[in-house]
Amino acid sequence: MEMVDHTIINLIIFVLAIYVGYHVVWTVTPALHTPLMAVTNAISAIVIVGAMLAAALTETPFAKGMGVLAVALAAVNIFGGFLVTRRMLEMFKKKDKPAKKEGK
Repeated sequence: MEMVDHTIINLIIFVLAIYVGYHVVWTVTPALHTPLMAVTNAISAIVIVGAMLAAALTETPFAKGMGVLAVALAAVNIFGGFLVTRRMLEMFKKKDKPAKKEGK
């Protein structure tokens, strides 16, 4: 019975985190998007460390699989975040104008 209580509490926390995260991300102004991505990459790096610890300290194969899945998803989030941040920063670079041809 106690296991069910913990599962329900964890599920409620998970759903609330999704709800709050959705509203926080969608209310960010575009000017703050790049710094926000940098912070999310840092948080995802912490998640990877926690997921590695969770995967290493568990005893059941299901829990180990969930830990490996958490590591993989956090890694995708980090690399994707870096790609998006790099692309957004390139949008702010000045583009060189092509040289005009002489004689025409």
